[in-house]
Amino acid sequence: MHAMQYELTLPADYDMGIVRDRVARRGHLLDDWDGLGLKAYLIRERGVHGSPVSQYAPFYLWNTVEGMNSFLWGGGFQGVSDDFGRPSARQWTGLAYQEGAGTHARFAVRRRHGFPAGEPLAEVARDAADEARRLAAEDGTVLAAAAVDTSRWELLHFSLREHAAAGAGDEVFEVLHLSAPGRGLLPRGRQW
Repeated sequence: MHAMQYELTLPADYDMGIVRDRVARRGHLLDDWDGLGLKAYLIRERGVHGSPVSQYAPFYLWNTVEGMNSFLWGGGFQGVSDDFGRPSARQWTGLAYQEGAGTHARFAVRRRHGFPAGEPLAEVARDAADEARRLAAEDGTVLAAAAVDTSRWELLHFSLREHAAAGAGDEVFEVLHLSAPGRGLLPRGRQW
């Protein structure tokens, strides 16, 4: 499993209706993308759920590198580049994935933080996998994932939820659309 996200930070007075309309028109285009576990079309608006910015920030979980590369180099990502400029597409290696009991993803919660200094890598990875399991067990959680960017030694916790509950350091996004052609193929549990 591979995670990917790009963030398009928009002007404070940007009409987010433009992004909502874009997703309504084009969101279905990835509903059957080969190699895609899921794409959550996410936005956050300045002043809503504590967000300091307005952003369009789609989040992906890929089943295959080939599917991700096909999106990046085969035309899918070109539409974003044409409309908004070419954003940096962050990538993380998957550590864990868990399904929750929730059924309708209305919100996404993301938490990013550095690896604790001095902690053995195996323990940090195990704890991240345990956190994904804990998040998935929370009421209203649809799914949870943990991943790592080893170039920055940054942990990522991501969950889709029915409600906007979040803890300290969490960033809350609204889910506009969910394309999930390969969600059932995402490997459960630890990824090592």
